[in-house]
Amino acid sequence: MTGGQMAPTTILGQTTTLHREEGKREGMGSDQSQRNARRCQGKRYIERTAVNSPANILKTKKAIAKAFRVQLEDMLFAVEVLSPCPTNWKMDTVESCKWIDEVMAVHFPLGVLKISPE
Repeated sequence: MTGGQMAPTTILGQTTTLHREEGKREGMGSDQSQRNARRCQGKRYIERTAVNSPANILKTKKAIAKAFRVQLEDMLFAVEVLSPCPTNWKMDTVESCKWIDEVMAVHFPLGVLKISPE
């Protein structure tokens, strides 16, 4: 996402450039459970990763490679990547990387969300 609009991973109460006053409220955009339910229908491989540290970047590369292998087997996939945005978060780079671990990953846990044989 660019330009400071809300993203699916914008946390309740978090402000953005376009929503400076009130921040994200209930009912603005899809909440996590609704998003996950819609996204998981028919999918066979879903993983959430982050790119805020060297270790997480390696995990993200592996998740994307696995997604391609799954697709080659005519299976569906999705990879969601949590990425820092220091400019719009009004933080320095190190703070924004920590914020992913300390705040975002609490609301949007990293890891394999679904592998199904359907």
